[in-house]
Amino acid sequence: MLTKKHSNLFNIVASPIEANRFISFGKVIKADPAHMQYINNGRTKRYHDLAPITTYGTNPSVLFNIFRGRPFSFPMNIRMVERHPYSSQTFFPIDNISFLVVVAQDNNGIPQKPQAFFTHVGEGVHYHANVWHHPLLVLEKTSDFIVIDHKCEENNIEEYFYNKTYRICCRE
Repeated sequence: MLTKKHSNLFNIVASPIEANRFISFGKVIKADPAHMQYINNGRTKRYHDLAPITTYGTNPSVLFNIFRGRPFSFPMNIRMVERHPYSSQTFFPIDNISFLVVVAQDNNGIPQKPQAFFTHVGEGVHYHANVWHHPLLVLEKTSDFIVIDHKCEENNIEEYFYNKTYRICCRE
């Protein structure tokens, strides 16, 4: 939800993330029983193939990372977003936390008004390649995330700085 505050400041209310509302940006990742299979003689539940990892570019390779994010608090000003033209990117919290996700539709290489979502505990997100999003936004405490992305010879990051400020004022 977006409301205008004054000429260059727009308030955004963060909504709970839902798979059907996030589909154009990527996937919501969770331990979905529809993707579960038993392995290791029935002692382990494997939640299989939860997100397609895509890589493009010259000599691409998949990277498995741990990011440690420091918390933000509301209200939070959003002045920039980024995207990765040569890969998808996945964020999954190691800690039992909810986090904020800010994404924007693309219009001929220009990100549009941001949309804000908060995940539920036990959920992560997978961004499609070329999706505008804000860097990691942790809410509650300094937290670690498993991040899957890639490296290649090309520059895999584009940043865009808005000429207005979007303020995430609160959660729905």
